[in-house]
Amino acid sequence: MNTFLTDKNRAVRRAVRAFCEREIAPIAKQIDQEASFPWEVADKMGRLGYFGIQAPKTLGGAELDTVSYVLIIEEISRASGGLGLCVTVHNSVAVAPLLAFGTEAQKQRWIPPLARGEKIGAFCLTEPNAGSDASGIEATALRDGDHYCVNAGKVLVTNGGIADLCLIFARTDPKAGRRGISVIVAERGTPGFSVGDLEDLCGMRANPVSSIRLADCLIPVENRLGREGMGLAIGLAALDTGRIGIAAQAVGIAQAALEESVRYAKERRQFGVPIARHQSIQQMIADMATDLDAARLMVLRAAVRRDRGDPFSQASAMAKLHASEAAMRITDQAVQIHGGYGYSKAYPVERYWRDARVTRIYEGTSEIHRMVIARGVLGD
Repeated sequence: MNTFLTDKNRAVRRAVRAFCEREIAPIAKQIDQEASFPWEVADKMGRLGYFGIQAPKTLGGAELDTVSYVLIIEEISRASGGLGLCVTVHNSVAVAPLLAFGTEAQKQRWIPPLARGEKIGAFCLTEPNAGSDASGIEATALRDGDHYCVNAGKVLVTNGGIADLCLIFARTDPKAGRRGISVIVAERGTPGFSVGDLEDLCGMRANPVSSIRLADCLIPVENRLGREGMGLAIGLAALDTGRIGIAAQAVGIAQAALEESVRYAKERRQFGVPIARHQSIQQMIADMATDLDAARLMVLRAAVRRDRGDPFSQASAMAKLHASEAAMRITDQAVQIHGGYGYSKAYPVERYWRDARVTRIYEGTSEIHRMVIARGVLGD
């Protein structure tokens, strides 16, 4: 992989890995079991620029390239999938759309505190009746003078329990179908804005996923992102970048599972020798390493295409599909290598398996990505 990285990329990876091994890895098991968000660690990440990875330095960000972004997400996720999820969603589908579609005034107002980690962002698209079919959203934002009256019930919101600033997808013109959806930026503390109970999730338990409700919430028109009717275009553009981040997250989880499997296989002895000497274990490790390497290369390809300004939607979808499926295979094999211990919370591989499972679902299910990829190949 080093062939594809600049000296700066490698330095970023070394620094992030050192931070994660010092600050995150020691508490990863605890924050998973307690389903708690480590604010002290998050504050340190904010000071290091992890919440504004690609934001301009003039707005308080680190102004790094996409390759550095995926390396950071991979390393954080290698230590904790839940924290990796927080950082990638904040950067890719909260900060990035504001940078791409926001006015100068909006950027000056919102980006600096987001980039420093003083505020956390969330992407509020999913509803009880709108998941893969984003055009089915029922939330409304109806014009009332200089404000929108927003009514929305968003569910399964990543970072929802801690979000200060939410990108709300709502219908500003209920009669216009897909063209009637817009993005309204809602801030915690606005009258009518409320956060639901945290979800009791199988994996990614360190991330405070919740519902977000807006009831007759009056939000200034100046909080609209882009023009009216641009909602789905903004959402799809954000998800193209977001999928690269989720793919990098899956790679980080899979990397942790492979490392733990190699360590265990060298230590665990059966039939008088370490199980790493047995051909069946070697075959599993070979498959895991190959699957992981392919996933990482696909992530880097998508990142490089984005950095070059080349179209990257197809590469992003392919990377997300393959990396998430590979992470599921790799973590499953990790549990198998550990045998009965792999099913015990005394070992971390069961956490890796739980965390990997959802990467096949959020920011586009594997089935949706196969449809997207097929359409691109077929020219539809």
